Amino acid sequence: MLKQLAIKLDQAAASASSVEQLSLTTELALSDAYQVQKLSIEQRLSRGEQLVGYKMGFTSRAKMLQMGVDDLIWGRLTDAMIITQEQAINLDHYVHPRAEPEIAFKLKAPLSGIVTVEQALAAVEAIAPAIEVIDSRYRNFKFSLSDVIADNCSSTGFIVGPWSPADTDISKLQMQLLVDGKVAAEDDSSAILDHPLNSLVEAARCISDAGEELKAGQIILAGAATAAVALAPGQNIEVKVETLGSCSFSTQATSQANSNTSAEACS
Repeated sequence: MLKQLAIKLDQAAASASSVEQLSLTTELALSDAYQVQKLSIEQRLSRGEQLVGYKMGFTSRAKMLQMGVDDLIWGRLTDAMIITQEQAINLDHYVHPRAEPEIAFKLKAPLSGIVTVEQALAAVEAIAPAIEVIDSRYRNFKFSLSDVIADNCSSTGFIVGPWSPADTDISKLQMQLLVDGKVAAEDDSSAILDHPLNSLVEAARCISDAGEELKAGQIILAGAATAAVALAPGQNIEVKVETLGSCSFSTQATSQANSNTSAEACS
C-alpha cells in the first residue's frame, strides 16, 4: 500500500497535477509517511536523479505550536531540483508554487546522530543564501502533517547563491525575499530555530533516526525564515541575505492556471 501511495505522489509531481490528500482515505503514522516519501524519491532515483541533500521544515517554534507538533520535519533534495542563477522556471511544471528565503550549508564531512553546534559547524564547508521552491501536490494546497511528510515536505526546487566561508557569522542576518525588486517577505536568520546552525544539528539527529546520515558534499537547507510567497508568471524572485549575498530566478509565462489558495506552508 505504501508503495502505491508513493507512486501516486511521484506521478502527481511528474505531471504537475494535484491529487486528493492521502489522509482523507488512509491513516498514516509519521513513520509510514516518511516511508512513502522515501519510496517516492526512490522512483526519481530509479530514473537517474541523484540525492544531493536534505531540507528542513517547521524550523519555527511558533509554527510547531501552530501545527501541534513537537519536532521538525524534513525532505530530500535531488539534482533535478536544482535551479541555476537567473534561470527562468516554467510554472507549467508546478501545481501551487511558492518561494521561501533560506540559508544553505554545504558539508565537507559526514554528520550523524546527536551532535553539538560546534561539531555541526566543523562539518560545514561553506554557507550560502538560498531559495526553496515548494509545491504541494495536494488539492488547494491543504494537507495534514502526514500528508506533507509523504509529499517530500512540498520540496520541489532550490537555488543556492555564492558560497561564503563556514566561519561566517550567521547569527542574526537580515533576510529579504523580493518579487520584482519589492520586498515580499523579510525577517532575520534567528527566525530559523534561533540560529541556522541549530537546524543543522537537528538535521543530523532526524536523518540519523531514519537510518541515513548527512554526507560530505551534500547541501542542507536550514528552513525558511519567513512565510512562503506564492509565485505567478513573469516574476523575478530574489533573496538577499546580509553578508552572504543574493541569488535569483524568474518565472516564465504559463498557460496553466495554477491555484495559489492561501494555506499553511512547510516552513
